[in-house]
Amino acid sequence: MSQNPIVIIGSGLAGYTVIREFRKLENEIPVIIISTDHGGFYSKPMLSNALAKGKTPDTLLNSNAEHVAEQMKAVMRPYSTVRAINPVNKNIVLQDGEEINYDQLVLALGANQIRLPLEGDGVEEILSVNNLDDYRSFRDTLTTKKEISILGAGLIGCEFANDLAMAGYNVHVIDISIQPLGKLLPPAGGTFLQRKLEAIGVIFHFDTITKRVEKIGKKLQLTFANGKTLQTDILLTAVGLIPNTSLAEEAGIKVNRGIVVTRSLQTNYSDIYALGDCAEVDGRVLPFVMPIMHAARALAATLAKKPTLVRYPAMPVIVKTPACPTVISPPSPGTKGEWQIKETPDSVRALFNDAENNLLGYALLGTAINEKISLTKNLPSVME
Repeated sequence: MSQNPIVIIGSGLAGYTVIREFRKLENEIPVIIISTDHGGFYSKPMLSNALAKGKTPDTLLNSNAEHVAEQMKAVMRPYSTVRAINPVNKNIVLQDGEEINYDQLVLALGANQIRLPLEGDGVEEILSVNNLDDYRSFRDTLTTKKEISILGAGLIGCEFANDLAMAGYNVHVIDISIQPLGKLLPPAGGTFLQRKLEAIGVIFHFDTITKRVEKIGKKLQLTFANGKTLQTDILLTAVGLIPNTSLAEEAGIKVNRGIVVTRSLQTNYSDIYALGDCAEVDGRVLPFVMPIMHAARALAATLAKKPTLVRYPAMPVIVKTPACPTVISPPSPGTKGEWQIKETPDSVRALFNDAENNLLGYALLGTAINEKISLTKNLPSVME
C-alpha cells in the first residue's frame, strides 16, 4: 500500500520554502502542492520594486511549475482550488469534487488584501497587487496611464509609491494616519521618510478618509470625508493584509486573527500545520519574509519526524524605499519604553529602550542603516 502524501496548500514563499527545506532532510515521502495560480515560483516582495529593478512580470518568475515539481520531487497541481478539508477522513476536496488523501497537511494559504467599505460605481475598478497575476494586470494597465493613487501609506504603499514615482508616474498616497508607516515609525522617522518621498514627487494626503470612488469619464474620482476630491487614472489599494482563514475555519480548525498554531506550527489537529501570512504563531501574526523562513525550516524538520519548535531571533524589516533607505525592528506590541531619537540632515536613528536602557527595537533611516548589524546584535529574540 502506497504512502499517503504530505499535501501543501499554497505555492507562495511559505509553501515552497517548506518543501525545499523538507527535501534537504527527506527525499522519498511523496509531496503534492496545490496552487490556485500557475504554481511557478517568484519573489512576492519583489513586486513592489520591480520597476526600479527593471523586472517585468515574466522576468520576476524564477521557475515555472514543471521545473519546481521536478526540482522538489513533488506533484504540482496548478490552478486548483480546495473546496473543503476533512480532518477526520484526512483528505481535501477540490472544486471539481476530486478527493486527495493526506498523511500530513500544511496550510500555506497566505493573506488577502483588506478591502475598504467604499461607496460609488468606481469601487470595482480598484486594483490590488497580491500575486504575480495581479501584478501583470497592474503593469498592463500602467502602460497607458500617468496618475496613480494609492490607498495606504504602510510598507507596501510606500514601496509602490517610491517605485512608481521613480519610474515617472504622478503618485498620490492617501492614509488615515498622520505619517507614513504610522504603526512602525516614531514621528521623527515618519517625517524624514515623508520628506524623502516627497522629494521624488510623491504627494501625501494624511489624516484623510476615502468615502467614495466614482467613474468620471476615463478617470476615477475619490471623494474624501472632508469633502475634497481627487481624480486619478489608477487606484491601488495597499491598506494591509488579512490572514486567509476561511477554509480552515470551515473545517473546524481553530482560528483567531490567523490560523492558530503552536510553536510546532501545529493546529488543533495533530496532522495539520500552518505557517506564513495565514498563521498566528503563539499569538503572533508576522507577515514578513524572515519569520516565514524560520518557520519553514522548523516545520520541515517536524514533517521529517524531527519535532522542532520555531524560534524567532531579532528580525529587522528592510523597507524597499531607495529614496529613503529604511530598516525597522519594531518593539513588541505593549512593550514599555521610550524612543531616543538622533537626527542629522541625512539620517534618523531611533532607538527604543526600556527603563534599564535595554534596546528593545529600532528604526534606522538614511545613513543610519549602516548601524543595522551592530544594533541587531543587542536586540532580544522575538520568540526564544
